[in-house]
Amino acid sequence: MEKIRNFVIISHIDHGKSTLADRFLELTKTIEGDRAGSQHLDMMDLEKEKGITIKMQPARMKYKDYILNLIDTPGHVDFAYEVSRSLAAVEGAILLVDATKGIQAQTLANLKAAQEQGLTVLPVVNKIDLEHAKIEETKKEIANLLDIDKKEISTISAKEGTNVEKLLDRVIEEVPGPKTKNDNLNRALIFDSKYNSYKGVLAFIRVVDGKFKEGDKIVTAAEEKNSEAKELGFFSPQMVKTKEIKEGEIGYIATGIKEPGKVKVGDTVLKKGDNIEPLPGYKEPKPVVFAGIYPKDIDQFGNLKKALSELRLNDSSFTFEVTSKEGLGRGFTCGFLGSLHAEIVSERLKREFGLDLVITSPTVVFKIKTEEGEKEVYSATAWPDRNKIKRIKEPWVNLEIVAPARFYGSITEVLEEIEGEYDQVEYLSSERVLVNYKTPLKDIVVNFYDHLKGATEGFASMNYEVIGYREADLVKLDILVAGEKKEAFSQIVRKETSYKKARKILRRLKKHLPPQLFEVPLQGKVEGSIIARETIKARRKDVTAPLYGGDVTRKKKLLENQKERKKEMKKEGRVDIPNKVFLKMFGE
Repeated sequence: MEKIRNFVIISHIDHGKSTLADRFLELTKTIEGDRAGSQHLDMMDLEKEKGITIKMQPARMKYKDYILNLIDTPGHVDFAYEVSRSLAAVEGAILLVDATKGIQAQTLANLKAAQEQGLTVLPVVNKIDLEHAKIEETKKEIANLLDIDKKEISTISAKEGTNVEKLLDRVIEEVPGPKTKNDNLNRALIFDSKYNSYKGVLAFIRVVDGKFKEGDKIVTAAEEKNSEAKELGFFSPQMVKTKEIKEGEIGYIATGIKEPGKVKVGDTVLKKGDNIEPLPGYKEPKPVVFAGIYPKDIDQFGNLKKALSELRLNDSSFTFEVTSKEGLGRGFTCGFLGSLHAEIVSERLKREFGLDLVITSPTVVFKIKTEEGEKEVYSATAWPDRNKIKRIKEPWVNLEIVAPARFYGSITEVLEEIEGEYDQVEYLSSERVLVNYKTPLKDIVVNFYDHLKGATEGFASMNYEVIGYREADLVKLDILVAGEKKEAFSQIVRKETSYKKARKILRRLKKHLPPQLFEVPLQGKVEGSIIARETIKARRKDVTAPLYGGDVTRKKKLLENQKERKKEMKKEGRVDIPNKVFLKMFGE
């Protein structure tokens, strides 16, 4: 184990993690040095298209008689859970900072997580080859943050390969080797998994004690699921079979288990018969954003359910349960860690499983106290009667925004548009500011980041952490079409902004709903009162078209009859909303 080094690369999004991983793989001759085939550890097409890492990916390298196990991690706030899982499997972390952008919000969040795990942190400034790189300023920011001398900070260009070999030598020298905790027993931490239709669940493991061989009888500690090690292997970075995996090493076990829910991330794999305490698993992330996912073709419901089950094995941070909605039929209410997480999951469902989907607008979890007690509600459909509600609480977050100081005024303008309060404003350097702001989660899950980027010319970055629940003055906004409540369009909104929200929904509905033969009122209703209205005018039909000449009174009589019929239809008429209207309303 003295010749093993396990480490991760952590940073903010787009600071060069995947590029540095490419140089490591080429330098150690793990892969051929083909610069055209970049992002070797980004296995999904979606990752390559968006230029971001979504799934952590391990890779085993051999360098100067050492075995180096690298895990490339995501940088976006929505995928912080992937970072937490990888940190539990390693001893060291390369903290990568872009010399042109300096410290960003997710840099701070990932650093904090690494320090909490007790990892050795190697600070590195990347992209020193660029003309507008601020190398000394960035080194000063990092030195102040870590309270270290600037000489302890490495400077590299991952793109050009400058100083990358020196960094790899530093990993060998400074990152400690793994240590065994029990020589006589065998256990491994599951830090990720995925499903294979032939081999069952593939558990990605870090062996902490002992070793595992092909054919060993194994058991998962939490689920007490007995199985056999059908196949073992390493990541090079593709899966390569081996006969055994020893303590300190990272690899995979093909369990043969065909029930995805029986192999959980954070669980411990033991050899059957070993009586030993399981390893402390990482904290399971709890979804905070919820959205409905429905198949456009109702016959695809079964396929969607199967796809969600398989995806959840590879991404345990989202949840799903069956639901139904008018106009959309049966589907699933899914829980996510953020709006980008929801976008990525839906894209994977479409690409990897060929599903055509409708995704509803994201919402959050509310805690409502009624006469029967407190319950969690994340949809307007389940909102209790207003007379029974005693108290409503909503999740709040600590929002961290890092940006050039010159945009501080623009940031305050964006924050004024949402509810909240300033915590503190800190200058990381003379040119960079960190703004801490407490705000309701629901105010930032839809479009907030786009507004922030627009106001700061794309220079701002953000990170947030749920800090608890606070009381809120929220109401259910009902939408009525021709006097009939359409539950599918109902939303939970802040009382003071309910009119503005109602007007927005009614205008969109007026745009998409086809005219009827009678006038159709569209209304927004809150706590029994109509607060907004739009009207769709009746579709006109020329009832006099068949007439050719004749007395004008005949035309008047036909028009009068038409007017009376429209009045009757308005009294008795019911508007059936076409499915395409629901698709357009939820698809925008």
